[in-house]
Amino acid sequence: MKAIVPEVVSQDVLNIPVAEIEAWLAGPVVKLPAFEPAYTKTRDGKNLVIRALKKEEAPALLKFLKNFLEIDKDFYDIVGVRVYAEILGWLRNRLKDSYHLIGSIDGELAGFANGRKRDEDIHISLHSMAFKRGGGVGAAMYYAKAQYAFEVLGAKEWWSTFESYNGWKRYGLGCAQPSYPWPENQHELGGAAIYYIRRAYWDSTVKDYNKQLVHGDLIRPVPADILAQADNIIIPDTPDI
Repeated sequence: MKAIVPEVVSQDVLNIPVAEIEAWLAGPVVKLPAFEPAYTKTRDGKNLVIRALKKEEAPALLKFLKNFLEIDKDFYDIVGVRVYAEILGWLRNRLKDSYHLIGSIDGELAGFANGRKRDEDIHISLHSMAFKRGGGVGAAMYYAKAQYAFEVLGAKEWWSTFESYNGWKRYGLGCAQPSYPWPENQHELGGAAIYYIRRAYWDSTVKDYNKQLVHGDLIRPVPADILAQADNIIIPDTPDI
């Protein structure tokens, strides 16, 4: 239905450069503090280096993630497609205030984790993935992003939901995360229950629990030779899952 124009206008059609539209679609650009690289030892004694994902690395990671879209096991398919959309949203400036971390062992892709600053008080836990299993990679990635949210960005609450049974067991049950009443409170990932951690609970309990999972704290600074290897990360074509 066309509205009636209430005034004579000089142009019936407005041609707007897309560069002028972009600011409306992308929203305000907020530069988050840098994530300082860290490392920890895996259960088999290898160095897991965690650093921020670079935008120029996103296309290769997106190609890698396509492999998960048809793996109907342990919810890899739904996690894979959602992580794909989150990275693409970040790359295309369609995801507000997000942070994306990548983990590597011997220079090879080992894990991924991301989150989002909803506002000054609340941060959203999006996803964590381990591409090398059995070494505690997933736990280290989750710890790194939660630590960044609380201790660098100043979050007061950390909101999670879980697609997989393993994720709920490790972090929902393992961290004894309480939840808000449903359905009046729903997580942005599919409308499921919101599990939350508040800063005081992080400081008193959850942080130590995460340290136990990774057999110690995240170590900073990362030695120059180890960091250099992680800087040129190798992203394979297919996962070894």
